[in-house]
Amino acid sequence: MQEMHLHDYDYELPQELIAQDPLEDRSASRLMVLDKKTGETSHHIFSEIGSFLKPGDCLVINDTKVIPARLMGSKVGTNASIEVLLLKRAEKDVWETLVKPGKKCKVGTVVSFGGGLLTGEVIAIAEEGNRLIRFRYDGIFEEILDRLGQMPLPPYITHALKDKNRYQTVYAKHEGSAAAPTAGLHFTRELLSQLEEKGIVIAHVTLHVGLGTFRPVKVENILDHHMHSEFYRIEESEAEKINAAKAAGHRIIAVGTTSTRTLESAADADGRIRAASGWTDIFIYPGYRFRVIDGLITNFHLPESTLLMLVSALAGRENILAAYRTAVECRYRFFSFGDAMLIL
Repeated sequence: MQEMHLHDYDYELPQELIAQDPLEDRSASRLMVLDKKTGETSHHIFSEIGSFLKPGDCLVINDTKVIPARLMGSKVGTNASIEVLLLKRAEKDVWETLVKPGKKCKVGTVVSFGGGLLTGEVIAIAEEGNRLIRFRYDGIFEEILDRLGQMPLPPYITHALKDKNRYQTVYAKHEGSAAAPTAGLHFTRELLSQLEEKGIVIAHVTLHVGLGTFRPVKVENILDHHMHSEFYRIEESEAEKINAAKAAGHRIIAVGTTSTRTLESAADADGRIRAASGWTDIFIYPGYRFRVIDGLITNFHLPESTLLMLVSALAGRENILAAYRTAVECRYRFFSFGDAMLIL
């Protein structure tokens, strides 16, 4: 099938359109609205999103919280600079990490952070060369991490982040992500309140975003691509909100690809959501039949990425690529701190 080739998901993006800094006002981003059936687009401001939503619609947000997962340390014994990126917790004080430079971190290596406030010992080498590190410290790990760690911004953002909270949604609650669910960055508390007053139902799910989100697809036939797995949780009360809205004929609109993957992972064949927690490595690409979502709020994604494939599954590859060409012509801002798209 033609659509399964990686190069079919490429597009031209001028470097200067990659947003380097968040806007002062979260909801002042531009919003492209895409009709998934016709491919027609229109241009708005994100704060106007309520005019496209109807009372009873259910907006599903991912309330994961990004941890300041990038630690700069030095190798005990040689003082060589070591960068450690926390990927996921394996057990209480043991984390799977990405280490640079990896060749200096064999099993048994000890790295010191913050002048010894935190130390980590490499205890094993995991898949893809990731290191399992056991941390030692006095006090509370999360407090030390908040003091020493930096936000793990994606590689295409080269500017320093002045305020850690700007790489966090206003509803971030459950710590565990190595990257932000960026579609949610456009919401303010005021905007969410306005939507609820209008009768929009807001349901929470949690999916801890891994750095695999930024991992390029390296196979030409995308069917050969293996997705990273991420931890998700849906509480009973939130599953009930989503199921009730769907049963009443209202639309389920996911905020972001992470909410989409969570919902589609937790749904049964009839599209009902089960309260559940576990790991998902669902890969959504054209040909996928959505069981839950009717619409999606999302940012503009990297060429040849699994996220671009997911939105193409919802709106059609040709419609998406045409919309992206329009976005480039209209000088939309791309990627994590960029503008938004509403697909309905």
